[in-house]
Amino acid sequence: MKVGTSSLVSDGGSLDREKMNSLVVQLAALRQQGRDVILVSSGAIRAGMERLGLAARPRNIPEQQASAAIGQGYLMQTYAELLAVYDIIPAQVLLTRDDFHDRVRYLNARNTLYTLLRFGALPIVNENDTVAVDEIRFGENDTLSALVAASVDADLLLNLSDVDGLFDGDPRAGAPCRLIEEVKHITPEIECLAGGAGDCGSGGMKSKIEAAKIATNSGVRLVIANAARPNVILDAAELRKVGTVFLANKVGLTHRKRWIAFGRRVKGSIIINEGAKRMLAEAGKSLLPVGVVECRGSFGIGDLVEVLDENGSEVARGFTNYSCDEIARIKGKRSSDIERILGYKDFDEVIHRDNLVLGI
Repeated sequence: MKVGTSSLVSDGGSLDREKMNSLVVQLAALRQQGRDVILVSSGAIRAGMERLGLAARPRNIPEQQASAAIGQGYLMQTYAELLAVYDIIPAQVLLTRDDFHDRVRYLNARNTLYTLLRFGALPIVNENDTVAVDEIRFGENDTLSALVAASVDADLLLNLSDVDGLFDGDPRAGAPCRLIEEVKHITPEIECLAGGAGDCGSGGMKSKIEAAKIATNSGVRLVIANAARPNVILDAAELRKVGTVFLANKVGLTHRKRWIAFGRRVKGSIIINEGAKRMLAEAGKSLLPVGVVECRGSFGIGDLVEVLDENGSEVARGFTNYSCDEIARIKGKRSSDIERILGYKDFDEVIHRDNLVLGI
């Protein structure tokens, strides 16, 4: 379960113990049913602001880090006091994007979460704001929660915030709009419905839909719902209708494919022709230079890139064997010509099929 800052604070901006306790009561009930629960909780920066007497959220990274350093302990202390009533031991887990970028750290984080659950503890995960910087910070816990859910093969990711779900319009604008109760496939039309973040948080519907992509492609059902709805956690766990549900793909990606597709940030793009698109999508082949039309961005060997067709639609993503500059020189050429053009040839493929994930 992921809970956003707006669902943890009062109108005055301070941590609201009543709101937090309502969530804890439901989490304790799930535990009593024998369910494993991981909580991804925002709120550290807001808790630090409260302690420091700051009226507005800090804009620069050092001030956000300082607020998080002060607020994270206060946030965990509050959870610990509320959970103690039910004899539940909380475990703090702080992560950054680098923990998912590096394969060994990714596996270590996953193993730690599994072990905490085996011990009967309740992992409480947050971004490690005290050390994260622009290049490695998630910026919101929607993505983090989806990566965590995918890493532990969760059955359900419940994303709680101050909205009732995904609408076909903007309910804040006052115009008539309809709640979308079920999303079977995340289409471009669904993505266009996303808005920005509110005053308290740093995510928004856009980041929630991006999180839904990660979750559903990993075989995880995702629900977006309002944290203030009575018994929302228990109802979602029983698959009752609450908010918007994004159905999991029947055939989820393997753990390694999840790591390839979502563990790193995309550094650039490779545009391919229709012949290459068919070979990738239908024949399961590797991407060869002969099928490359263009490359964009500044990426190096081993970076994650998106593979686009000539209409700009994403076909796949994967780890490239050549830099953007090298690909620009060998595009449209046969693999046998690579050594003549570059003076060396380490690989026949621009992206090997083992390092390629289709249909993201």
